[in-house]
Amino acid sequence: MNTKKIIPCLDMKEGRVVKGIKFANLRDAGDPVECAKAYQAAGADEIAFLDISATTDARKTAAAVVARVAKAVTVPLIVGGGMRSVEDIRDVLDAGAVKVSLNTAAVRNPQLVKSASDIFGKERIIVAIDAKRKGDGYWQVCTEGGMKAERLDVVGWAALAQRLGAGEILLTSIDMDGTKGGYDIELTEAVSSRIDIPVTASGGAGCKEDFYKALTAGGAAAALAASLFHFKEVEIAELKKYLADKGVAVCL
Repeated sequence: MNTKKIIPCLDMKEGRVVKGIKFANLRDAGDPVECAKAYQAAGADEIAFLDISATTDARKTAAAVVARVAKAVTVPLIVGGGMRSVEDIRDVLDAGAVKVSLNTAAVRNPQLVKSASDIFGKERIIVAIDAKRKGDGYWQVCTEGGMKAERLDVVGWAALAQRLGAGEILLTSIDMDGTKGGYDIELTEAVSSRIDIPVTASGGAGCKEDFYKALTAGGAAAALAASLFHFKEVEIAELKKYLADKGVAVCL
């Protein structure tokens, strides 16, 4: 049985951790280094560090901030935001990231996924997909921090990303993001059942049961959350014990 992962997310803007609802109404949630250290102590399996304004501000992810976080923790660090080339990806990996997450750049230039996978290894390349529900069983890909709707079907794009060489999919429901109404299980299952690479569910965690549903009914290999962990509404250690008690394989 594969071990499921719990991943706290550090959404970054101007060097600070922020959190909002449906990608808007952002509020400050702390210093990235201190947050990362706390999450490592709490038992996070990986930490996602997403520079959410890098693409819309037309700048690269701040490698110096990545380096500060990477030096402070030993838990694997996922970094996304603003990477548009192999050189950008190399800079972030050299700064200490274990994996990179490509979103808008992957849609604009799918060949980047293949090139990065070939050069750095598919295990280091994640394609992040921001999904907006547009009808029964259909979700639209959104880019540029969720602000631009693309003529792309989420499930189809995930399948293509796998063929291009992505090693994982980070799947965020814009509709559920920050609402604490639970992950979009239908979306998560639709993607995870179509592809063979791990899917991380993101957007909407409100209680421990939401993680359980995403990791079981949703078929996710990992579950990511921000608000619940930032504001200590759910402790990672308690969550993992809850999951283990319900038969989910997690690293305690």
